[in-house]
Amino acid sequence: MAQFESLKQQFADAGVTVIFIAAEKRAGMFNPERFFQKHPSSFPFLLDEDRKVTKAWGVYQRLGTDAINIARPATFVVDARGTVRWIYVGTSQLDRAPIEAAIGKAREAK
Repeated sequence: MAQFESLKQQFADAGVTVIFIAAEKRAGMFNPERFFQKHPSSFPFLLDEDRKVTKAWGVYQRLGTDAINIARPATFVVDARGTVRWIYVGTSQLDRAPIEAAIGKAREAK
């Protein structure tokens, strides 16, 4: 998330709204509530405690070599009409979409 903060103006210039979603309980293993107290985010953040959102978007991972009951890292570019224009789903918990690619796809979707 920190890398997104430093690129906030680039996202704004591209007309992008960034929203983070985590399949995590508020007081779960990684304690996101405490994390956000120490590291506030200027972007909206949804804690998908019941995993409904991550299941609906097809990124929920019940069990993997590096994950249990969470979402695979994923980036979706959705245009103003609600049409998904680009999807990147990581193959592991460390596999993230290249930010510049996501910004480029967002610009194309305008």
